[in-house]
Amino acid sequence: MTTTVARPIDRYFASYSDDHRNVLNQHIHVVAVPAILWSVVALLWCLPPLVTWFQNGIWSAFAMFAAWCFYNRLSRALGIGMLVLLFVFGCLCRLLEAEIGMHNLLWVAIGVFVVAWIAQFIGHKFEGRKPSFLTDLTYLLIGPAWVMAKLYRRLGVAY
Repeated sequence: MTTTVARPIDRYFASYSDDHRNVLNQHIHVVAVPAILWSVVALLWCLPPLVTWFQNGIWSAFAMFAAWCFYNRLSRALGIGMLVLLFVFGCLCRLLEAEIGMHNLLWVAIGVFVVAWIAQFIGHKFEGRKPSFLTDLTYLLIGPAWVMAKLYRRLGVAY
């Protein structure tokens, strides 16, 4: 008799899904979680480099790389998806910086961050459960992977 041990990603997703059963809350998360992730990338993008030969966005790049390492260790397939998403978010920050300037990018990022978090807490009010990250901060990173996994399932891609 063999027993299968769930992968860490499967355990994280099972716990996260348990806190996100309400359909409205799930729909809110599918929009708000990527918005929060982008806003964090953008906020870090706006931090000035400490060394003159670094470019704007260096702190964001370091954080995106660290997050990607986390996702890639949990699942190679999710790691690839998150790498693409983080790359797109970095490109979007660069484009917005060039088009509207760093100061305005900062304000847009703050606005998106605040609105998306308000949406998250409204979703959890409907859910009747507290957000997962209040029990373990790791779930701040699991949320984006959970949304990516939902996309993978919809496309029929294994993660």
